[in-house]
Amino acid sequence: MTMFFVVLIAFLVIVAAMSVGVIFANKPIKGSCGGLQSLGLKDGCEICGGNDEECEKEQLRQAAVQNDTLGYDATKSK
Repeated sequence: MTMFFVVLIAFLVIVAAMSVGVIFANKPIKGSCGGLQSLGLKDGCEICGGNDEECEKEQLRQAAVQNDTLGYDATKSK
């Protein structure tokens, strides 16, 4: 029974570590098998509505916002 709890705790720690990595990466989780398109649900995407260019624009916008909020240039006056 002790071995069961050791293995359970080990798995929980690994899952928690992966979750923290996904959260801090701040990227949408991507499917490896075609995602929404393979299910025929690409048009139902809330962000791009099925338009790949809109997805790319949104990813660039989010990256720019993230870069702006990480810090500021202290050498420049406001």
